[in-house]
Amino acid sequence: MTITVQTVITAGAAVAAAGTIIGLILKIHKWYLKQEERDKEIRSLKEENTLLCCGISACLDGLIQLGANHSVPEAKEKLDKYLNQKAHGREEE
Repeated sequence: MTITVQTVITAGAAVAAAGTIIGLILKIHKWYLKQEERDKEIRSLKEENTLLCCGISACLDGLIQLGANHSVPEAKEKLDKYLNQKAHGREEE
């Protein structure tokens, strides 16, 4: 079997195509892992926001019980309305 110029060109093209396909697969895999990491971070932030809202609600309740009636009841009402809308998947009305 003799190696001709055409054989070398064909082999080079096959190696280049294989390299491109492998590179593309690795890039897609890396993108998928990044999306998964981002999703975990978003879930963590949502959990943290839920805890913060519960804490703020409890603080506002405590202030109302202590008689802080200036803007505290309004803030509590707005927070409750916001949380209720988010829980039911509605946007600000």
